[in-house]
Amino acid sequence: MPQASFTPRSSAYLDALTQEIEKKLQRALASPSLRRNLLQELFTDIALEIDERAKDIILSPEDDAISPAEDCNYGQLCFHDVLADYYVWVPESGKRILDLIVQLWSQSFASHIFALLFHKWLFEVQLDNSEVLLRFSSALVQGATNVFWIDIQSNTRRFESLFLYLLEDVALEPTRLNKIPVQVQRDLYLLLSRFIFFYNSVDKLESFLRHFPVFPNAFLVGGPADFFVIELADQLQKLKVEPVLLHYFSHIKVLQGMELRMATSTRLKTCLYSFTSPGGPMYPTRVVRHAAWDALDLLFPVGQYPRHLISLFFRLLYPWYWPSSCWNFVMDCIKAVLYSLLGLIYSSLEKLKKPKF
Repeated sequence: MPQASFTPRSSAYLDALTQEIEKKLQRALASPSLRRNLLQELFTDIALEIDERAKDIILSPEDDAISPAEDCNYGQLCFHDVLADYYVWVPESGKRILDLIVQLWSQSFASHIFALLFHKWLFEVQLDNSEVLLRFSSALVQGATNVFWIDIQSNTRRFESLFLYLLEDVALEPTRLNKIPVQVQRDLYLLLSRFIFFYNSVDKLESFLRHFPVFPNAFLVGGPADFFVIELADQLQKLKVEPVLLHYFSHIKVLQGMELRMATSTRLKTCLYSFTSPGGPMYPTRVVRHAAWDALDLLFPVGQYPRHLISLFFRLLYPWYWPSSCWNFVMDCIKAVLYSLLGLIYSSLEKLKKPKF
């Protein structure tokens, strides 16, 4: 993390925000009936994108000081991005908030708030109590899982900065990773495996797999690639948002040529095949079915034609799918003919444009 300091103006603003967060946490602690709503409101507030007025206060340099938030390259800048940096550089400012969150551990959105505000603090401070470290790091993984699923459900990437920090600055940096217990390190890697496609970080996959921790049951499951693919297959089966599924399928080609155990390969193949048929339990749309077929044929070319024939046979057993299948087949044929004609016309026009000597 680059060395930086906050201006007096930005520090005063962030201190005021900290006080507001404390007040809302204290209200939540004092009002059991309103606790969930208050914590949800607080989570929403700190997840908001910073408006232009506040951005001018936080990012305007004074006396040659530099704010850490200036280096944010994730597009939108949210309050939790700035506050997470602030609680690293001014740890005493977040101490009271942390104490209040600990008292609200069992409540909904407490782990969300902790993950957003203290994910950097956890890896920059020195915690000598192993029990406290285990509790904090476990809460971080749980909270990060929850906020990443919020992005999944809404098909947004509001919390991409959190994911990239955990991937690039923790998982790929042994000095920070080793600060948390080995058990939580494994949980963190499994978490990142499930969302690495969603946050467009497949270019880091090779390095990510090289840093994968050793699991006690590795002799049964396999190597890092097997753990990664198992988590990915489980994630695919949980996804219900069509654009997100298509996004995952668009990146799945990176698995081509990956050495997997037979059980892992079969698991992935079964997962993809489950998306190729209409109806339960997945009820995939037509575009999802075609994307799944493309992924299946790309990763498992052996047996491609028998799979399609078997699928066609089972489709014939459900007459209520015939009209839509026939209609889509006719439309595909018409589109293919039109594209062919347009190609011929275009090539003919190009030939006519060529000068004759």
